[in-house]
Amino acid sequence: MSRLRPLAGQAGQATVEVVALLPLLVTVAFALFSVLAAAAAREQAGHAAEAAAVAVLQERDPAEAARAAVPTGTGKRLRVVRDGRRITVRVRPALPVAAVDRLLTAEAVADAGPEPSP
Repeated sequence: MSRLRPLAGQAGQATVEVVALLPLLVTVAFALFSVLAAAAAREQAGHAAEAAAVAVLQERDPAEAARAAVPTGTGKRLRVVRDGRRITVRVRPALPVAAVDRLLTAEAVADAGPEPSP
């Protein structure tokens, strides 16, 4: 009985297929990481906005309170805008591609309520 020999070109076929799929796998991994980083930035923006609104009620600095409410290192990606008693916080996700992190910037708004009557 004769033995079947593999064809000469099939020996490295699996390696070639894996190498061809690597750019797709890297792209999918980066997209997944970007979505997770954007979700984290959204959560951090919400916490920071609430902390800043509470600081307004307590007559403290809202920007300082917002930075204290987020993890260390997030403060430099955080922007606090105060308009009376309304606080807007923007947080850029920590991504290696600057164009993508600008697109996925999260924003949260908190209101400290109406002005107190004299």
